[in-house]
Order: sequence, then C-alpha cells, then structure tokens
Amino acid sequence: MKTMQSATFGGGCFWCVEAVIQGLKGVVKVVSGYTGGITIDPTYKDVRNGDTGHAEVIQVTFDPSIIAYDELLAIFMVTHDPTTLNRQGGDYGMQYRSVIYYHDAGQKAAAEEVLALINPSFDNKVITELSPLGIFYTAETHHQDYYRKNSNAGYCKAVITPKVGKLREMFADRLKENE
Repeated sequence: MKTMQSATFGGGCFWCVEAVIQGLKGVVKVVSGYTGGITIDPTYKDVRNGDTGHAEVIQVTFDPSIIAYDELLAIFMVTHDPTTLNRQGGDYGMQYRSVIYYHDAGQKAAAEEVLALINPSFDNKVITELSPLGIFYTAETHHQDYYRKNSNAGYCKAVITPKVGKLREMFADRLKENE
C-alpha cells in the first residue's frame, strides 16, 4: 500500500490554486478550505469578509513516489504571485495571502529551501508566509472542484483558465494524461 502525504497551500482564491494543483500527476485529492485564523467552523461568507484571520487554502493529498513535496511547492510558487501582500489579481484581503502551511519539520525545511531558491527568480521579494498548520476547515460543497464544474463561468475564464494554461505550458510533462 502506498503512503500518501498531505500539503496545505494558499495563493489567493482557492478555486485557482485547486484548479492548478489537481491537474498534476501524483495528486490524489484536493480539498478547498480555510485555516490560519481564529474563527471556529468558518463559512465562506465569514472568510470572505476578511475578519476571521483565515486564508483560503487547499489541502492536497499526494503520492510522494510520483511528485515530491518540494516539486509540488515549486509549481505552486510559480503559478501564483508570491510577491504581493494579501492580494492575487483582483482578489485582495488577508484571506488571499500567499501561504504555505507545513505539516511537520521536514515540510518546513523543504519550504524554506524552495523559498530561498525561488526568491531570486522574481523581480520583487517573495513574501509567502510559512506557518505550521492548525485546524483545517473544509469549505462548503459547492466550492469543491469548482473550476471543473464551472469552467465556462466568467471568473473561471478570466482568472483561472490563464493559470491552468500557464501550468500546461510550463509543466506539461507533470500533468495527468486527462488534463
């Protein structure tokens, strides 16, 4: 039996990050949710208002024999803007911050290494937050697998499709065959 691992990232709207990461070989499951704040059992409406402290994140279950944690991190980092504080495109507020929530000391060390290696490739300083994972709250059902279910919606076409296109262009060899 294969041993799966988990990773938790936030890079703006969770619909965007989910759409990018779920297309990668070795990614078994992606769940959109919230973490990093003070509100217990937050809803999308709570988090969207920006006063819960939570970030919109995805929790990824992956097979490390197919995709390593540091590779997953590197792809995450170059498919969003890790240099803007609390903002991704038109989405702004603390809930849209760039953040890596590590699950253990090994993930923390790997994230520190990836952040140090990737920082020089950006014009501005990478300001991605690195924090231990607290309680992860699963987002409402209609937020799960959002892009696949709503790819023709205006937000999806304008914001998510270009990110998925960037993934396909930069990491074609890392995509699942049906993506």
